[in-house]
Amino acid sequence: MKWQAVLVGALGALVSVFVTLCQADAASAAVRIVNDRGGEVAAYVRKYQALRAAGEHIVIDGPCLSSCTLFTGIVPRDHVCVTSRAVLGFHAASYYDDAARALVPTAAGTRVVMRLYPQDIRAWINRHGGLSAQLIMLSGQDLAALYPSCR
Repeated sequence: MKWQAVLVGALGALVSVFVTLCQADAASAAVRIVNDRGGEVAAYVRKYQALRAAGEHIVIDGPCLSSCTLFTGIVPRDHVCVTSRAVLGFHAASYYDDAARALVPTAAGTRVVMRLYPQDIRAWINRHGGLSAQLIMLSGQDLAALYPSCR
């Protein structure tokens, strides 16, 4: 009967190791951004605050434009990595005017968005002409200087 106790103990240890490995794999999962064109600022702020609270990691693996870029001021930098395909696109805040059927830039909204970005992102934006209706793109070596590459 001793061998049965040893076998049960060994099986218990194997199950424990398996459960630990599964938990580690689930914890190491990351949110992958591949082609996000942005959207409503408040929705992205809520999304990134929830990711930050959950301790999630973000992989930027393609275009992350407009409101998508707000992660830069919300998610800790050590929870973000970028691939060689990563591109951040910034522009002035705007709203959709139903009567004009067009996006209308808003100075107040742009000020709010700029305050959400960390200082080094704001500095990069300012060096590239500031936020306007024109999309400015952060990628390559400039982006790699700000965020670690994904492994």
